[in-house]
Amino acid sequence: MHLRLAGPEDVPVLAALNEQLIVDQGHENPMRGRELADRMQGWLAGEYTAALGILDGAPACYALWRPAEGGGIHLRQFFVAREFRRRGVGRRAIAALRDAYWPGRVITLDVLVGNHRGAAFWHSLGFEAHTVAMRSPAPRPERAGAGDPSLSGTAER
Repeated sequence: MHLRLAGPEDVPVLAALNEQLIVDQGHENPMRGRELADRMQGWLAGEYTAALGILDGAPACYALWRPAEGGGIHLRQFFVAREFRRRGVGRRAIAALRDAYWPGRVITLDVLVGNHRGAAFWHSLGFEAHTVAMRSPAPRPERAGAGDPSLSGTAER
């Protein structure tokens, strides 16, 4: 596999792989096609760097990262194309990225709670859970303040 830094000319390929990533990990992001390409282009023009792995003349994987606090790396996206999975591509790509671009650096990344295959992959490479991000869904307008009389406008004074 040949791993190289990606440039603006690679945005269409990166966006297509990003769309596969969104679908495969069950992410709720509704962006597709042009929106993903525009977002990727903005990231690459900013603080993010991407690398593209080519195997047998085809895009096999990509990584998107930025510098993190304390000199580490935040790996925002890593994806192995479906037809290249279960062949060691991901493991080889992470090893090559560590050697070429992240030597000796702490790497942080997020894995969606429901992405069990992704979590298993990262655990197999020695990654450990560090934090759990929590969120609340947006309240429905008719439920805002429900359960707290001080917020509902009906509290006794």
